[in-house]
Amino acid sequence: MSFTVAVDGPAAAGKGTISRAVAAHFGFGHLDTGLLYRAVGARMLAGDKPIDAALALLPDDLERPELRTAQVAQAASKVAVIAEVRAALVDFQRAFARRAGGAVLDGRDIGTVICPRAQAKLFVTASAEVRAQRRLQELMAAGNPTSYAEVLEDVKARDARDTNRLESPLKPASDAVLIDTSALTIDEAVATAIAAIDARH
Repeated sequence: MSFTVAVDGPAAAGKGTISRAVAAHFGFGHLDTGLLYRAVGARMLAGDKPIDAALALLPDDLERPELRTAQVAQAASKVAVIAEVRAALVDFQRAFARRAGGAVLDGRDIGTVICPRAQAKLFVTASAEVRAQRRLQELMAAGNPTSYAEVLEDVKARDARDTNRLESPLKPASDAVLIDTSALTIDEAVATAIAAIDARH
């Protein structure tokens, strides 16, 4: 029997951490759909046309170490506004959502476009300042030196692009549970998510 959990939200809100923890708690599969767009973005930076890259995407592309860099994140946000790229990746995501045993998908349009009938929907967010600080720590830990001001500017630019795009803009589903992680510990955020899913399970 399938059970789908849709987790949406802006960059660095904590949806990836929450999704992995929730998937482990319930024994569900987990798909970080942002990696699909990052992989297409990385191939675009390497010279491929975005639509061709999306159509030819391979599982190994999701394992490339450069997918977590700021440059690839920006490229991912740019290819995500291309309707043909999104269409090429939809089937893969919906097939994963239907897998037996349950699935957790995190991204930006899972509850609104990819899986509008998901049994549980979460929208995870936090202030731009908090998300920029988290992203800065990730980049520094990965050996990608930058400044807080630069990261904050990137976060705000990406928010504007994601929420204002014509194709599948970032927004909460009307029946999503909102979780603001700005002042929550990871354990508190995960517990809030599990309680919300239990209420629908």
